[in-house]
Amino acid sequence: MFLVLLLVVVIAVVSTVALTGHGASVLAARRSRGPGAAPPLHALAAFAAAAALATYAWGVLHVTGAVMASDGGAGSAPAPPCRMPGYEERALHVVDQSVSFLPLGFVCETTDGGDYTSDDVPAWVNPTAAVLALTGAGSAIAAGYATELRNRARRRPATEHSKGVGGPV
Repeated sequence: MFLVLLLVVVIAVVSTVALTGHGASVLAARRSRGPGAAPPLHALAAFAAAAALATYAWGVLHVTGAVMASDGGAGSAPAPPCRMPGYEERALHVVDQSVSFLPLGFVCETTDGGDYTSDDVPAWVNPTAAVLALTGAGSAIAAGYATELRNRARRRPATEHSKGVGGPV
């Protein structure tokens, strides 16, 4: 599990750098493309996706630390991440642990079939990553819509405008 978590972090970091570079190149090339809303929205989508991935990678690093702390050794039953303040009684009944990737967390499973998430991942990570991912997706959709509107406007026949359609007869 440890190697899978590290692989997720490496992929997220590489993708973050790539998306940041893509967003910067879109903004740099904006002058050659002309005015319009699509390039800034496209760049915003890339930057928001990069920030979402960076936030998610930060949370995965916290989960990786919890997994490392729970791997055997003296005093490892129940796993140290499961021994949170307020959960002392439940911690006595922990039989297993797992990792949840959405929402991100270290999950402690109890004998009665229940579970609870440890507080190793900061509380702000999951909501922040979700908001940034939704911002990126919304900006990408809006950029596509703006591009489509601009392309439709270019394809309209020039005769409608030159004949004065809609003007006085």
